Amino acid sequence: MRILVTNDDGINAPGLHALRAIAAELTDDVWVVAPETNQSGASHSLTLHEPLRVREVSDRVYAVKGTPTDCVIMGVRHILKDEPPTLVLSGVNRGANIAEDVTYSGTIAGAIEGTLLGVRSIALSLTTGFDPEGRFHWETALVHGPGLIKTLLAEDFGPGILMNVNFPDLPQDRVGAIVVTTQGKRDPGLLHIDERADTWGTPYYWLGFERRKSNPSEGTDLWAIYKGFISVTPLSVNLTHRASLDALAKRFEPSDRA
Repeated sequence: MRILVTNDDGINAPGLHALRAIAAELTDDVWVVAPETNQSGASHSLTLHEPLRVREVSDRVYAVKGTPTDCVIMGVRHILKDEPPTLVLSGVNRGANIAEDVTYSGTIAGAIEGTLLGVRSIALSLTTGFDPEGRFHWETALVHGPGLIKTLLAEDFGPGILMNVNFPDLPQDRVGAIVVTTQGKRDPGLLHIDERADTWGTPYYWLGFERRKSNPSEGTDLWAIYKGFISVTPLSVNLTHRASLDALAKRFEPSDRA
């Protein structure tokens, strides 16, 4: 098995080192193609108006001045074009990618691009920000990741399907069950605009995010993380809302009237 590892936190992120170690538990054929700098929130964006620069960091490790999507394309279509990977792993992201996060996430986008290129793909993220001592429990992903991935690979994802894995913000020995979940929805109002002024009095703005728990429905990724479970959510690159198709089609049926 040949694994391509990428992320959105950048080539020097601790989560990337964790994911390389997880991948090494599965095969000795591991390649890393990751962004040169932090690309969090880049979503499924492409670099189209400037050239892609690639730097060979070490054997089988490359940094790309671009987005996670750029990295996966570079890895599959150029660096590994003669023998493409059989699995793309994206992460381990510093911070959960659950609920609406999946639409913003460069980590998810790396797995989406792998899926679009015909490679089975899994995104992995570690929930942070709730540990009272501010620790990052990378060992939780390291301990639970390899076996979880092996179990997922025993299943046929089907075309256009990727897996989104989120680990709770807990030490590895306090993690609960692995549960299969749906994408959740956070309570409204968590995002806000933080207005500030520079030394000249000119205003500038940061996007702010209020760190508080929502009230999720049971069975969602949010609910699982709050319960201390590992969440596995199958996602589809096809965004069609099928439940609306018939009703909408009737609205546009030709009228029988002259």
